[in-house]
Order: sequence, then C-alpha cells, then structure tokens
Amino acid sequence: MRKMEILAPAGGMESLTAGVLCGADAVYLGGKGFNARRGAQNFDGDELAQAVSFCHVRGVKVYLALNTLVFDRELNGLLEAIEEACALGVDGLIVQDLAVAALVRKVAPTLPLHASTQMAVHNLDGVKKLEELGFVRAVLARELSAREIAAISAGSPMELECFVHGALCMSVSGQCYMSSMIGGRSGNRGLCAQPCRLPFAAGNSSHALSLKDLSLVEKLESIKEAGVVSLKIEGRMKRPEYVAAAVTACREALEGKRPDVESLRAVFSRTGFTSSYLDGKLGSEMFGVRDKEDVTAAQGVLSRLAGLYHKETGRVPLRFELTMAAGEPVTLTAQDGDGNSARAQGEPPQQARTAPTDLAKASAALEKTGGTPFFAEKIEAKLEDGLMAPVSQLNALRREVLEQITGLRGKTVPHAFQPQPIPPLGSAPSGGESALRVVVSRINQLVTAVWEKADQVIIPAELAAELSPQQLEGYSAKIMVALPRISFEGHERLRELLVRVKETGITHAWVGNLGSVRLAQELGFVLHGGYSLNITNRLSAGEYAAMGLADTEASFELELPAAKRLGSVLPVGILAYGRLPLMTTRNCPVGVNTGCAACGKSWKTITDRTGRQFPVDCEWGCSVIYNCLPLWLADRSQELEGFAFLTLVFTDESPRRCGEVLSDYRSGGAPQGEITRGLYYRRVL
Repeated sequence: MRKMEILAPAGGMESLTAGVLCGADAVYLGGKGFNARRGAQNFDGDELAQAVSFCHVRGVKVYLALNTLVFDRELNGLLEAIEEACALGVDGLIVQDLAVAALVRKVAPTLPLHASTQMAVHNLDGVKKLEELGFVRAVLARELSAREIAAISAGSPMELECFVHGALCMSVSGQCYMSSMIGGRSGNRGLCAQPCRLPFAAGNSSHALSLKDLSLVEKLESIKEAGVVSLKIEGRMKRPEYVAAAVTACREALEGKRPDVESLRAVFSRTGFTSSYLDGKLGSEMFGVRDKEDVTAAQGVLSRLAGLYHKETGRVPLRFELTMAAGEPVTLTAQDGDGNSARAQGEPPQQARTAPTDLAKASAALEKTGGTPFFAEKIEAKLEDGLMAPVSQLNALRREVLEQITGLRGKTVPHAFQPQPIPPLGSAPSGGESALRVVVSRINQLVTAVWEKADQVIIPAELAAELSPQQLEGYSAKIMVALPRISFEGHERLRELLVRVKETGITHAWVGNLGSVRLAQELGFVLHGGYSLNITNRLSAGEYAAMGLADTEASFELELPAAKRLGSVLPVGILAYGRLPLMTTRNCPVGVNTGCAACGKSWKTITDRTGRQFPVDCEWGCSVIYNCLPLWLADRSQELEGFAFLTLVFTDESPRRCGEVLSDYRSGGAPQGEITRGLYYRRVL
C-alpha cells in the first residue's frame, strides 16, 4: 500500500515553511487570484517561484489552487495563470470550474488535475465522471463516512484525498450561496463571509449552522484502510503555528505515536473537535462556536509550536562517495534518489604522518549536514592507504556538493504550454418568449393549472416514481425527473427509481452534479443541467454541452446579461421564481435538536439575528436551507427575453398559489409582498 501523503495548507511563506519543516509531503497554495481563499496572504509570481523551489529541494510537492468559479471576463487572466503554473513546474492544479480543466487539457496536457472539494463530488458516479474528464485526483466531500469512502475507492483507481483536520462548513462545499445572497461575497469565488458562524436560532441552539472543527488525526488508520492517499489539512487563512501543530500531529500518528491533540485543540478549535461524518454518526454534538476559552488557550502554546519549524531537519537522503588516491584530487560525489548528482574536487591528499583518513573519519565529516534539507543515507570511500585529507577540506567538499544538489533539485522543470486563444464570446440570444419550467416539491402542487400552463414540469425522483398512469396520462412528454443534487446514500435505490420512471415514458432528466450527469446519461435520459452545476462561463457551458446536455440553467450568481450570453454556447435558462436554496447540508440544523420523528420531515425554519426566518426542508437524506424571501422576476419580462426558459421553483406554495404564480409569469404580474431580485442585478465579488 502506498505511503499516505500529508498535505499542508500554505497561506503565506511562513506557513509553507512551517508545514514543510514539520514533515508535510506536499503543500497547497494559491496565487493572487482564482483561489478559494482570496482572503489569505497568498503568493505573487516571484513568491510562487521561491515557494516551489523551496519545496522541491526538500522533496515536497506543490499543488496550486485555481479552485474558484470563473466569469467570462476573466478567462484571459485564467489562461495567464495556467501559463504561470506551467512555467513554475507545480505538481498539480486544484480546480472547481470545468473551464479550468478544459483549458488545461488543451494548453498544458501534462499538468495533473485535482478536483476540488468545491466540485461536490461525493459518490462513485461522480468520481468516475472525473476519470472521464482527465482528472487524476478527487478531493472528496467532507461529509462522507469511512464506509462510503471505501466504496468509492473500491470502484475507482482515482487518487482520493480527504480533509483530516480543520474547519467544517455547514453546507456541502460548492453548494453554499448564503454568503453571496446576504453580502454579495461568493464562497464559490473564494470570498465567503462565513455567515454560518453568525447566530441562527433553531430549537435550543443559538448557532444552528456553526459546526465544530474536524479532526481525524487519531483515526488515520481507518482512513488509510478506506483507500485515501492524501491527508488534507484545512487552514490557508490560519497562522503558521496552527500548520505546524497539525502537520506534526499527522506525522506522529502515521509513525504510530500518540498525536498531540491537546496542542491542536489549544491552537484553534470551536469548543473541541468532531469526527462524526467519518464515523457516520450525526447529531447535535457536532455543533460548536469559538468562545473566549478557545481564544485564550492559544496564547499558551504559540511560542512552543513556533519552535517546531525554526530548525531544518534533514529529510532528503544522499549517498556520498569519497575517493582519495596519491597525486589525484580528493573527489566527493553525492547522489539523491531522483537522479541528481554532484561532484567536487580538492587538493590531492597528503601523506599521513600519524592517523590516515579512513572511512570513520570521512563519515564524521560528511555526516555534518545539519541545517540543510539533507542527511547522509550511505557513505562509501575508496581510500588508498597512508593518505590524509584535512577535515577542513572534507567540510568544504561537503558544502560544495550540497550546494550543487540544492541547485539541481530546486531548478524549475516547467510543463509544456501550448498557447491557444480563448474562443470569442458569442452574442446573447434575443427576442422570443421563454418556456416556463416548474419545479414541484409536493404531489399536491401538481394541479391542473400547473399541467396546463407550464411547458415542462420537473418532479423529484421519489415523487415521480409514485405517479400513477392516470396522473401521467397525456403529460409524460412534459415531465423531467429531477435527480437529487446531493446523494450520499441510497444511490442504488435512486438508480432503481430512475429505471421505474423511465418505464413510464419519462425520458428527460434534470441533473445538478457530475455524478447525476453520469447516472442519468448511463440510463439513457435526455439531460438538462441545473443551477447547481455552477456554470458561469462559456467554456464550462461548452464542456457540459460536450457531455450531452440539451440545455442548462445558469448559475444564479451571474448577472442577467452574463447569464444570457451563455446561450450562444448552449440553450440557457435561469431560476426566475422561488426561494433560492442557500445551503445543502448533511446535518440538519432543525432535526439535530428535535429529532426527525418530532420534526416529521416537514417544513421548519431557522431564524437569523434580525428575526428573518429561513425555511428548511428535507431532500434525499440532506437538508436544504432556503432564502427567507422569494425571487420574483415576472414584472421584468423584457429583460428576460432571450433566455430559452425560466424555471419557477415551488417549495412551500399552496396548489392555488402555484397556479397564480404561473399566471403572473405569463402576464408579467407585479410581486405581492416582500421579494428579492436575487443576484441578477448585483455583481458578485
């Protein structure tokens, strides 16, 4: 079984140094743009080059994060960032947006692609889709259990990476839009304002969206058995002492020692840690906030933890060979395990008056590699009898070969870059009435008005499988079956439901993640993309068109004109009505306090500090937190011209209200009560 990689976060050079000197096998970092921690210090071009050289000298890999959604106006800058990554010789790119993957495959085919956890890949179908798209590694969703990870590993040769320490988002990564909606700062763009850490009341909880930090350092053996190859530590915005503590704890655990969890907790935690997702045990004990005691605890350990990374410990093995022959220069060679070799020569040896230089004396000098990244793994000597080389000469030769090896190991080995222009942005479609698509959440919303006024009706798979032939009569061509956006469990049951649905004559499917794209495609459905695919640019739209999507909803984090222009690549629509989903969570903020039986899996709410109520509903083993206000665009019909379709999402609406909304969207009706225009008229950062 291959060695597990300890992957450390590097928000700046000091954190990178801390991770490397404490024993990390790889680091991940970001440039000044296109990374999911834009608030970290990050690295500019010269700093990136320095960081890559520092790591490669020490045998540490560098993964560059380009893991945000990209807008069309940024594609040329993205191409420049990929070119820079190639020039630096990084060991892999961590990406979320399929536009990045598409560009890399064209212009830098030797640059390995890692799928960010922001891609929300969480089941075997999703991982297999990544294989088809040329990825070599998947950073799995944090919410997976060890059993679920093992099932994915057993079904795919893909390298699997999982988080083992650090902050836990309440939402599945890549499926959180709360920061965007509340403050215009997108988590999908690296600027999450962490609204989940604010007060949200549910039952007896005042912080119903704030999870404790994750820590699995005491469970690395079970993670190894599950098939994970890379242990990822979250924390590019954390201080170097945090990185040092976390890397040290992981290294100690892998060496069979007891990790220093107490220091980990002291340096940063939110009333302790949780391992519940890995254990498959959800509940209220997973929730926590950072209190005064957590803050003050750090002061007692920072200076000690800083000492962990202020001294270089040799980690790169070298083989030395010393040659001494009368009348010939004293020669020292050194070789590392990567094929690099160095050679230094000095003055010829002297005739020994008393004690000649032997292997023991030579070794004593050559082993003095302290303060460098190297250690002497093996020392050989070819020494003629009766000769002597001064210790000062041996020291000088040692320093010279170490300097040569350092230069060779730190030398940039770029990836080939084959420049290609970004395809031009086509004109946005104009004119024509948009089709109306309706998403229902309840069977009773399938009233006559919905069937007659909607052009397509999107029905969740569980509900679609319950429809009788009488209910479907005359309408099957109008129906799309919606696959769950997130399906951690019950994936085989989902497959069975879809087979039954297909047999009723329904042939179209709404898909909202890579796993559902693959599953629905395998079963022969016509594919229609959902907003949760997070399509924000023309290259990403083109990737999904190449997968066979007939059309797609654009991300609702786009402004209207930008969303409309995607229609030049693939027929595009938008969410135009309803409560926008702000989070998809595996741990229900309501059920953990009341229990599912008491909740009844009915609509509940959580309340923010201003008194606004956010509905919570169940969806295929997950919970969805919806916006407190409905989106309304019926009175903006002229601005919506050019979209292939408009999607109206019905959640808690009564059957009568469903019909009224449809009528308003046909006639351009004005809103009733308080509404939101979403993000279509605001530029998301």
